[in-house]
Amino acid sequence: MWLWNWDRWPLLQRRGNQFFAKLLVSMLLVGFSFRCLFFFFSDSFAFLPLSQQPLRDYQSVENNGASDASVLEAALQNGVENSREGKCDLFTGEWISNPSGPAYTSESCPFIESPQNCIKNGRPDTGYLYWRWKPYGCNLPSFDAEKFLDVMRDKSWALVGDSISRNHVQSLICLLVKVEEPVEVYHDEEFKIRRWHFHSHNVTISVIWSPFLVKAENFRHELGVSSSEIEIHLDILDEKWISQYKNFDYILISGGPWFLRTAIYWENNTIIGCNSCQEKKNLAEISVQYAFRKVLRLLYHFFATSEHKPFIMYRSWPPSHFEYGEWFDGGRCSRTAPYKEGEFMGTDLEHLMRGIELEEFKNAVVNGACLKLLDIYRLSLLRPDGHSGPYRTFRPFDNKNKSASIQNDCLHWCLPGPIDFWNDLIMELVLNGKPK
Repeated sequence: MWLWNWDRWPLLQRRGNQFFAKLLVSMLLVGFSFRCLFFFFSDSFAFLPLSQQPLRDYQSVENNGASDASVLEAALQNGVENSREGKCDLFTGEWISNPSGPAYTSESCPFIESPQNCIKNGRPDTGYLYWRWKPYGCNLPSFDAEKFLDVMRDKSWALVGDSISRNHVQSLICLLVKVEEPVEVYHDEEFKIRRWHFHSHNVTISVIWSPFLVKAENFRHELGVSSSEIEIHLDILDEKWISQYKNFDYILISGGPWFLRTAIYWENNTIIGCNSCQEKKNLAEISVQYAFRKVLRLLYHFFATSEHKPFIMYRSWPPSHFEYGEWFDGGRCSRTAPYKEGEFMGTDLEHLMRGIELEEFKNAVVNGACLKLLDIYRLSLLRPDGHSGPYRTFRPFDNKNKSASIQNDCLHWCLPGPIDFWNDLIMELVLNGKPK
Protein backbone atom coordinates (compact mmCIF):
# COMPACT_ATOMS: atom_id res chain seq x y z
CA MET A 1 0.00 0.00 0.00
CA TRP A 2 2.89 2.38 0.62
CA LEU A 3 3.59 2.60 -3.10
CA TRP A 4 0.42 4.73 -3.48
CA ASN A 5 1.39 7.13 -0.65
CA TRP A 6 2.72 10.02 -2.74
CA ASP A 7 4.31 11.68 0.35
CA ARG A 8 6.94 8.93 0.41
CA TRP A 9 7.79 9.11 -3.31
CA PRO A 10 11.16 10.99 -2.63
CA LEU A 11 12.51 7.94 -0.83
CA LEU A 12 12.69 6.15 -4.14
CA GLN A 13 15.23 8.67 -5.37
CA ARG A 14 17.91 7.25 -3.07
CA ARG A 15 20.64 5.51 -4.91
CA GLY A 16 20.00 2.21 -3.15
CA ASN A 17 16.38 2.16 -4.33
CA GLN A 18 16.85 3.11 -7.99
CA PHE A 19 16.09 -0.42 -9.10
CA PHE A 20 12.73 -0.36 -7.35
CA ALA A 21 11.94 3.03 -8.85
CA LYS A 22 12.56 1.78 -12.37
CA LEU A 23 10.57 -1.36 -11.62
CA LEU A 24 7.64 0.68 -10.32
CA VAL A 25 7.65 3.04 -13.32
CA SER A 26 7.79 0.08 -15.69
CA MET A 27 4.86 -1.56 -13.94
CA LEU A 28 2.84 1.66 -14.13
CA LEU A 29 3.56 2.11 -17.84
CA VAL A 30 2.61 -1.48 -18.60
CA GLY A 31 -0.55 -1.14 -16.55
CA PHE A 32 -1.48 2.10 -18.26
CA SER A 33 -0.88 0.61 -21.71
CA PHE A 34 -3.00 -2.42 -20.86
CA ARG A 35 -5.78 -0.18 -19.58
CA CYS A 36 -5.80 1.85 -22.81
CA LEU A 37 -5.92 -1.28 -24.91
CA PHE A 38 -8.68 -2.73 -22.72
CA PHE A 39 -10.89 0.31 -23.02
CA PHE A 40 -10.25 0.57 -26.75
CA PHE A 41 -11.46 -2.95 -27.42
CA SER A 42 -14.16 -2.98 -24.76
CA ASP A 43 -15.56 0.26 -26.11
CA SER A 44 -15.78 -1.35 -29.53
CA PHE A 45 -17.27 -4.65 -28.45
CA ALA A 46 -17.91 -5.50 -24.81
CA PHE A 47 -19.74 -2.30 -23.90
CA LEU A 48 -21.69 -2.06 -27.14
CA PRO A 49 -25.39 -2.19 -26.18
CA LEU A 50 -27.07 -5.43 -27.14
CA SER A 51 -29.46 -3.58 -29.39
CA GLN A 52 -26.45 -2.29 -31.32
CA GLN A 53 -24.34 -5.45 -31.43
CA PRO A 54 -23.86 -7.15 -34.79
CA LEU A 55 -26.71 -9.44 -35.77
CA ARG A 56 -25.25 -12.60 -37.29
CA ASP A 57 -28.04 -15.13 -37.31
CA TYR A 58 -30.26 -13.89 -40.10
CA GLN A 59 -30.32 -15.21 -43.65
CA SER A 60 -31.10 -13.35 -46.81
CA VAL A 61 -34.78 -13.39 -47.63
CA GLU A 62 -34.07 -13.61 -51.34
CA ASN A 63 -31.44 -15.76 -53.00
CA ASN A 64 -30.11 -12.89 -55.10
CA GLY A 65 -30.40 -10.22 -52.41
CA ALA A 66 -27.95 -8.91 -49.87
CA SER A 67 -28.28 -10.11 -46.29
CA ASP A 68 -30.76 -7.97 -44.39
CA ALA A 69 -28.77 -8.64 -41.24
CA SER A 70 -25.58 -7.21 -42.75
CA VAL A 71 -27.46 -4.09 -43.87
CA LEU A 72 -28.89 -3.62 -40.41
CA GLU A 73 -25.53 -4.29 -38.78
CA ALA A 74 -23.82 -1.70 -40.96
CA ALA A 75 -26.47 0.91 -40.26
CA LEU A 76 -26.30 0.34 -36.53
CA GLN A 77 -22.52 0.43 -36.49
CA ASN A 78 -22.44 3.64 -38.54
CA GLY A 79 -24.73 5.28 -36.02
CA VAL A 80 -22.59 4.17 -33.09
CA GLU A 81 -19.36 5.27 -34.77
CA ASN A 82 -20.80 8.66 -35.66
CA SER A 83 -21.89 9.12 -32.05
CA ARG A 84 -18.42 8.31 -30.78
CA GLU A 85 -16.89 10.76 -33.20
CA GLY A 86 -19.18 13.51 -31.96
CA LYS A 87 -21.33 13.48 -35.08
CA CYS A 88 -25.05 13.93 -34.64
CA ASP A 89 -27.22 10.88 -35.25
CA LEU A 90 -30.77 11.85 -34.34
CA PHE A 91 -31.79 8.22 -33.91
CA THR A 92 -28.97 7.07 -31.60
CA GLY A 93 -29.10 8.33 -28.04
CA GLU A 94 -30.78 7.89 -24.69
CA TRP A 95 -33.88 8.90 -22.77
CA ILE A 96 -33.02 11.40 -20.05
CA SER A 97 -35.01 12.93 -17.21
CA ASN A 98 -37.40 15.71 -18.21
CA PRO A 99 -38.75 17.33 -15.02
CA SER A 100 -40.88 19.81 -16.98
CA GLY A 101 -43.05 16.98 -18.27
CA PRO A 102 -45.09 16.80 -21.48
CA ALA A 103 -46.00 19.76 -23.69
CA TYR A 104 -49.73 19.07 -23.27
CA THR A 105 -52.05 17.04 -21.06
CA SER A 106 -54.86 14.60 -21.64
CA GLU A 107 -57.26 17.37 -20.58
CA SER A 108 -55.79 20.15 -22.71
CA CYS A 109 -56.00 18.28 -26.02
CA PRO A 110 -59.48 17.30 -27.27
CA PHE A 111 -58.06 15.28 -30.18
CA ILE A 112 -56.85 12.26 -28.18
CA GLU A 113 -58.89 9.17 -29.01
CA SER A 114 -60.04 7.13 -26.04
CA PRO A 115 -57.70 4.11 -26.48
CA GLN A 116 -54.64 6.40 -26.18
CA ASN A 117 -55.94 8.57 -23.32
CA CYS A 118 -54.22 6.51 -20.65
CA ILE A 119 -54.50 9.00 -17.77
CA LYS A 120 -58.22 9.53 -18.35
CA ASN A 121 -58.66 5.75 -18.55
CA GLY A 122 -57.21 5.37 -15.06
CA ARG A 123 -53.49 4.74 -15.45
CA PRO A 124 -52.15 5.44 -11.94
CA ASP A 125 -48.44 6.02 -12.65
CA THR A 126 -47.15 9.13 -14.41
CA GLY A 127 -43.38 8.57 -14.45
CA TYR A 128 -43.48 7.69 -18.15
CA LEU A 129 -44.34 11.35 -18.89
CA TYR A 130 -41.06 12.74 -17.55
CA TRP A 131 -38.49 11.64 -20.09
CA ARG A 132 -37.16 13.19 -23.29
CA TRP A 133 -35.04 11.88 -26.16
CA LYS A 134 -31.42 13.06 -26.25
CA PRO A 135 -29.37 12.05 -29.31
CA TYR A 136 -25.68 11.41 -28.83
CA GLY A 137 -23.44 14.12 -30.22
CA CYS A 138 -26.03 16.92 -30.42
CA ASN A 139 -29.03 18.55 -28.82
CA LEU A 140 -32.49 17.98 -30.27
CA PRO A 141 -34.68 21.10 -29.94
CA SER A 142 -38.16 20.58 -28.58
CA PHE A 143 -41.02 20.79 -31.04
CA ASP A 144 -41.92 24.42 -31.63
CA ALA A 145 -45.58 24.53 -32.61
CA GLU A 146 -45.61 28.19 -33.60
CA LYS A 147 -42.49 27.87 -35.74
CA PHE A 148 -43.82 24.68 -37.35
CA LEU A 149 -47.09 26.32 -38.39
CA ASP A 150 -45.29 29.42 -39.65
CA VAL A 151 -42.91 27.37 -41.78
CA MET A 152 -45.77 25.20 -43.03
CA ARG A 153 -48.03 28.12 -43.95
CA ASP A 154 -50.10 27.28 -47.06
CA LYS A 155 -48.79 23.70 -47.04
CA SER A 156 -50.49 20.32 -46.89
CA TRP A 157 -49.36 17.28 -44.91
CA ALA A 158 -50.40 13.61 -45.09
CA LEU A 159 -49.60 10.73 -42.78
CA VAL A 160 -50.19 7.49 -44.65
CA GLY A 161 -50.15 4.06 -43.03
CA ASP A 162 -51.88 2.08 -40.32
CA SER A 163 -53.14 2.80 -36.79
CA ILE A 164 -49.67 3.91 -35.69
CA SER A 165 -50.02 6.77 -38.17
CA ARG A 166 -53.41 7.56 -36.65
CA ASN A 167 -51.78 7.50 -33.20
CA HIS A 168 -49.06 9.82 -34.51
CA VAL A 169 -51.37 12.38 -36.12
CA GLN A 170 -53.16 12.81 -32.78
CA SER A 171 -49.81 13.55 -31.15
CA LEU A 172 -48.88 16.10 -33.81
CA ILE A 173 -52.21 17.91 -33.57
CA CYS A 174 -52.06 17.96 -29.76
CA LEU A 175 -48.72 19.77 -29.98
CA LEU A 176 -50.10 22.28 -32.49
CA VAL A 177 -53.28 22.98 -30.52
CA LYS A 178 -51.26 25.23 -28.20
CA VAL A 179 -51.04 27.71 -31.10
CA GLU A 180 -54.22 27.04 -33.04
CA GLU A 181 -57.04 24.52 -32.80
CA PRO A 182 -57.85 23.02 -36.20
CA VAL A 183 -61.23 22.24 -37.69
CA GLU A 184 -61.95 18.78 -39.06
CA VAL A 185 -63.00 19.38 -42.64
CA TYR A 186 -63.39 15.80 -43.85
CA HIS A 187 -63.69 12.22 -42.71
CA ASP A 188 -64.83 9.07 -44.44
CA GLU A 189 -67.60 6.86 -43.12
CA GLU A 190 -65.30 4.86 -40.83
CA PHE A 191 -63.13 7.84 -39.81
CA LYS A 192 -60.07 6.11 -41.29
CA ILE A 193 -59.37 9.01 -43.61
CA ARG A 194 -59.53 12.41 -41.93
CA ARG A 195 -58.43 15.95 -42.66
CA TRP A 196 -57.94 18.97 -40.40
CA HIS A 197 -57.40 22.60 -41.36
CA PHE A 198 -55.53 25.26 -39.38
CA HIS A 199 -57.29 28.32 -40.75
CA SER A 200 -54.95 31.06 -39.53
CA HIS A 201 -51.96 29.42 -41.17
CA ASN A 202 -53.78 27.64 -44.01
CA VAL A 203 -52.14 24.35 -43.04
CA THR A 204 -53.86 21.05 -43.78
CA ILE A 205 -53.03 17.75 -42.07
CA SER A 206 -54.53 14.48 -43.30
CA VAL A 207 -54.30 10.91 -42.09
CA ILE A 208 -54.98 8.15 -44.62
CA TRP A 209 -55.58 4.57 -43.65
CA SER A 210 -53.50 2.34 -45.92
CA PRO A 211 -51.80 -0.36 -43.82
CA PHE A 212 -50.26 -2.15 -46.83
CA LEU A 213 -49.77 0.94 -49.05
CA VAL A 214 -51.05 -1.21 -51.91
CA LYS A 215 -54.49 -2.38 -52.94
CA ALA A 216 -55.87 -4.80 -50.35
CA GLU A 217 -59.26 -6.45 -50.05
CA ASN A 218 -60.56 -7.76 -46.76
CA PHE A 219 -63.93 -9.44 -47.10
CA ARG A 220 -66.13 -9.00 -44.04
CA HIS A 221 -69.63 -10.19 -43.21
CA GLU A 222 -72.27 -8.03 -41.57
CA LEU A 223 -70.78 -8.38 -38.06
CA GLY A 224 -67.47 -6.92 -39.20
CA VAL A 225 -65.49 -10.16 -38.87
CA SER A 226 -63.20 -11.22 -41.68
CA SER A 227 -64.72 -13.99 -43.73
CA SER A 228 -61.52 -14.74 -45.63
CA GLU A 229 -57.83 -13.90 -45.76
CA ILE A 230 -56.72 -10.45 -46.79
CA GLU A 231 -55.91 -10.33 -50.50
CA ILE A 232 -53.01 -8.03 -51.33
CA HIS A 233 -52.06 -6.82 -54.81
CA LEU A 234 -48.29 -6.39 -54.60
CA ASP A 235 -48.09 -4.43 -57.87
CA ILE A 236 -50.94 -1.92 -57.42
CA LEU A 237 -50.55 1.01 -55.03
CA ASP A 238 -53.56 1.95 -52.92
CA GLU A 239 -55.77 4.42 -54.76
CA LYS A 240 -56.84 5.98 -51.45
CA TRP A 241 -53.53 7.80 -51.11
CA ILE A 242 -52.07 7.98 -54.62
CA SER A 243 -55.24 9.71 -55.89
CA GLN A 244 -54.45 12.59 -53.48
CA TYR A 245 -50.68 12.45 -53.73
CA LYS A 246 -50.30 15.54 -55.93
CA ASN A 247 -52.05 17.63 -53.26
CA PHE A 248 -49.46 16.97 -50.56
CA ASP A 249 -46.38 19.09 -49.96
CA TYR A 250 -45.16 16.77 -47.18
CA ILE A 251 -45.90 13.09 -46.80
CA LEU A 252 -44.98 10.78 -43.93
CA ILE A 253 -45.50 7.20 -45.06
CA SER A 254 -44.88 3.78 -43.53
CA GLY A 255 -45.52 0.09 -43.85
CA GLY A 256 -45.81 -1.97 -40.72
CA PRO A 257 -47.05 -4.93 -38.70
CA TRP A 258 -50.08 -5.57 -40.92
CA PHE A 259 -47.72 -7.32 -43.32
CA LEU A 260 -47.35 -10.08 -40.73
CA ARG A 261 -50.97 -11.14 -41.13
CA THR A 262 -52.13 -14.15 -43.08
CA ALA A 263 -52.68 -13.01 -46.65
CA ILE A 264 -53.13 -14.09 -50.25
CA TYR A 265 -50.83 -12.33 -52.70
CA TRP A 266 -51.63 -11.15 -56.23
CA GLU A 267 -49.40 -9.96 -59.06
CA ASN A 268 -50.52 -9.20 -62.64
CA ASN A 269 -54.13 -9.94 -61.62
CA THR A 270 -53.12 -13.50 -60.70
CA ILE A 271 -52.80 -15.16 -57.33
CA ILE A 272 -49.14 -16.09 -56.85
CA GLY A 273 -49.38 -17.63 -53.39
CA CYS A 274 -50.07 -16.82 -49.78
CA ASN A 275 -48.53 -16.43 -46.38
CA SER A 276 -49.40 -19.09 -43.76
CA CYS A 277 -52.47 -20.40 -45.57
CA GLN A 278 -51.04 -22.81 -48.14
CA GLU A 279 -52.39 -25.91 -46.39
CA LYS A 280 -55.92 -24.56 -46.43
CA LYS A 281 -55.78 -22.90 -49.83
CA ASN A 282 -53.38 -25.25 -51.63
CA LEU A 283 -51.25 -22.27 -52.68
CA ALA A 284 -47.50 -21.72 -52.81
CA GLU A 285 -45.97 -20.23 -49.67
CA ILE A 286 -44.82 -16.63 -50.20
CA SER A 287 -42.85 -15.03 -47.37
CA VAL A 288 -43.93 -11.75 -45.80
CA GLN A 289 -40.38 -10.56 -46.46
CA TYR A 290 -40.86 -10.97 -50.20
CA ALA A 291 -44.19 -9.13 -50.06
CA PHE A 292 -42.81 -6.28 -47.94
CA ARG A 293 -39.76 -5.79 -50.15
CA LYS A 294 -41.92 -5.86 -53.29
CA VAL A 295 -44.20 -3.13 -51.93
CA LEU A 296 -41.31 -0.89 -50.86
CA ARG A 297 -39.74 -1.13 -54.31
CA LEU A 298 -43.06 -0.27 -55.92
CA LEU A 299 -43.42 2.66 -53.53
CA TYR A 300 -40.02 4.16 -54.34
CA HIS A 301 -40.54 3.59 -58.06
CA PHE A 302 -43.75 5.62 -57.81
CA PHE A 303 -41.92 8.46 -56.05
CA ALA A 304 -39.22 8.38 -58.74
CA THR A 305 -41.59 8.45 -61.72
CA SER A 306 -44.26 10.82 -60.42
CA GLU A 307 -44.06 14.38 -61.69
CA HIS A 308 -45.04 15.64 -58.25
CA LYS A 309 -42.02 15.93 -55.92
CA PRO A 310 -43.05 16.53 -52.29
CA PHE A 311 -40.92 16.25 -49.17
CA ILE A 312 -41.15 12.53 -48.30
CA MET A 313 -40.36 10.86 -45.00
CA TYR A 314 -40.46 7.11 -44.57
CA ARG A 315 -41.11 6.04 -40.97
CA SER A 316 -39.47 2.80 -39.91
CA TRP A 317 -41.02 -0.27 -38.33
CA PRO A 318 -42.59 0.34 -34.88
CA PRO A 319 -41.51 -1.95 -32.00
CA SER A 320 -43.96 -3.76 -29.75
CA HIS A 321 -43.32 -4.64 -26.10
CA PHE A 322 -45.55 -7.60 -25.32
CA GLU A 323 -44.20 -9.74 -22.50
CA TYR A 324 -45.42 -13.15 -21.33
CA GLY A 325 -47.46 -13.64 -24.48
CA GLU A 326 -48.96 -11.83 -27.45
CA TRP A 327 -51.95 -9.52 -27.63
CA PHE A 328 -54.34 -12.46 -27.96
CA ASP A 329 -53.00 -14.72 -25.17
CA GLY A 330 -52.27 -12.60 -22.13
CA GLY A 331 -49.27 -10.56 -23.29
CA ARG A 332 -48.76 -7.37 -21.33
CA CYS A 333 -46.50 -4.34 -20.94
CA SER A 334 -46.52 -3.29 -17.30
CA ARG A 335 -43.10 -1.63 -17.00
CA THR A 336 -43.07 1.92 -15.66
CA ALA A 337 -39.60 3.10 -16.76
CA PRO A 338 -37.55 3.01 -19.96
CA TYR A 339 -35.20 0.16 -20.72
CA LYS A 340 -31.51 0.77 -20.36
CA GLU A 341 -29.52 0.31 -23.54
CA GLY A 342 -28.95 -3.38 -24.20
CA GLU A 343 -31.66 -4.53 -21.80
CA PHE A 344 -34.05 -5.37 -24.63
CA MET A 345 -33.23 -6.10 -28.28
CA GLY A 346 -36.63 -6.46 -29.87
CA THR A 347 -37.69 -9.51 -31.83
CA ASP A 348 -35.83 -11.27 -34.62
CA LEU A 349 -38.72 -10.66 -36.98
CA GLU A 350 -38.75 -6.92 -36.26
CA HIS A 351 -35.03 -6.74 -37.02
CA LEU A 352 -35.55 -8.71 -40.20
CA MET A 353 -38.32 -6.45 -41.47
CA ARG A 354 -36.44 -3.32 -40.46
CA GLY A 355 -33.39 -4.66 -42.30
CA ILE A 356 -35.46 -4.80 -45.48
CA GLU A 357 -36.58 -1.21 -44.90
CA LEU A 358 -33.02 0.02 -44.46
CA GLU A 359 -31.79 -1.76 -47.55
CA GLU A 360 -34.61 -0.56 -49.80
CA PHE A 361 -34.33 2.98 -48.47
CA LYS A 362 -30.60 2.96 -49.15
CA ASN A 363 -31.18 1.82 -52.74
CA ALA A 364 -34.10 4.17 -53.42
CA VAL A 365 -33.77 6.75 -56.19
CA VAL A 366 -36.54 9.34 -56.16
CA ASN A 367 -35.38 11.70 -58.96
CA GLY A 368 -35.90 15.14 -57.50
CA ALA A 369 -38.03 14.49 -54.45
CA CYS A 370 -36.54 15.01 -51.00
CA LEU A 371 -36.54 11.65 -49.22
CA LYS A 372 -35.69 11.29 -45.51
CA LEU A 373 -35.76 8.34 -43.12
CA LEU A 374 -37.59 8.78 -39.83
CA ASP A 375 -35.99 5.87 -37.98
CA ILE A 376 -37.99 5.62 -34.76
CA TYR A 377 -37.28 1.93 -34.07
CA ARG A 378 -34.33 2.06 -31.69
CA LEU A 379 -35.42 5.07 -29.66
CA SER A 380 -38.93 3.63 -29.32
CA LEU A 381 -37.53 0.21 -28.43
CA LEU A 382 -36.32 1.66 -25.12
CA ARG A 383 -39.82 2.77 -24.05
CA PRO A 384 -41.88 -0.23 -22.89
CA ASP A 385 -43.47 2.07 -20.34
CA GLY A 386 -45.19 4.30 -22.88
CA HIS A 387 -47.90 1.98 -24.22
CA SER A 388 -51.59 1.98 -23.41
CA GLY A 389 -51.41 -1.52 -21.94
CA PRO A 390 -54.72 -2.30 -20.18
CA TYR A 391 -55.58 1.42 -20.10
CA ARG A 392 -56.80 1.34 -23.67
CA THR A 393 -60.23 1.07 -22.03
CA PHE A 394 -61.76 3.14 -19.25
CA ARG A 395 -60.72 1.90 -15.79
CA PRO A 396 -60.14 -1.70 -16.94
CA PHE A 397 -59.79 -3.14 -13.44
CA ASP A 398 -62.98 -1.67 -11.98
CA ASN A 399 -65.78 -4.14 -11.20
CA LYS A 400 -63.97 -7.00 -12.88
CA ASN A 401 -62.91 -10.41 -11.76
CA LYS A 402 -59.28 -9.97 -10.73
CA SER A 403 -58.41 -13.26 -12.42
CA ALA A 404 -60.06 -12.26 -15.69
CA SER A 405 -57.84 -11.79 -18.71
CA ILE A 406 -57.54 -8.18 -19.87
CA GLN A 407 -56.37 -7.49 -23.40
CA ASN A 408 -53.36 -5.17 -23.44
CA ASP A 409 -52.14 -2.80 -26.13
CA CYS A 410 -48.34 -2.87 -26.23
CA LEU A 411 -47.99 -1.42 -29.72
CA HIS A 412 -49.81 1.94 -29.66
CA TRP A 413 -48.71 4.80 -27.40
CA CYS A 414 -50.28 6.77 -24.59
CA LEU A 415 -50.92 10.45 -25.30
CA PRO A 416 -49.07 12.37 -24.12
CA GLY A 417 -46.17 9.94 -24.30
CA PRO A 418 -43.00 8.85 -26.11
CA ILE A 419 -44.56 9.19 -29.56
CA ASP A 420 -44.60 12.97 -29.08
CA PHE A 421 -40.84 13.03 -29.53
CA TRP A 422 -41.18 11.66 -33.04
CA ASN A 423 -42.36 15.18 -33.87
CA ASP A 424 -39.14 16.69 -32.51
CA LEU A 425 -37.32 14.50 -35.04
CA ILE A 426 -39.67 15.49 -37.86
CA MET A 427 -39.16 19.18 -37.23
CA GLU A 428 -35.39 18.75 -37.25
CA LEU A 429 -35.50 16.74 -40.49
CA VAL A 430 -37.76 19.26 -42.18
CA LEU A 431 -35.88 22.37 -41.07
CA ASN A 432 -32.29 21.14 -41.14
CA GLY A 433 -32.20 17.74 -42.79
CA LYS A 434 -30.42 17.42 -46.10
CA PRO A 435 -31.99 15.35 -48.89
CA LYS A 436 -31.03 11.68 -49.09
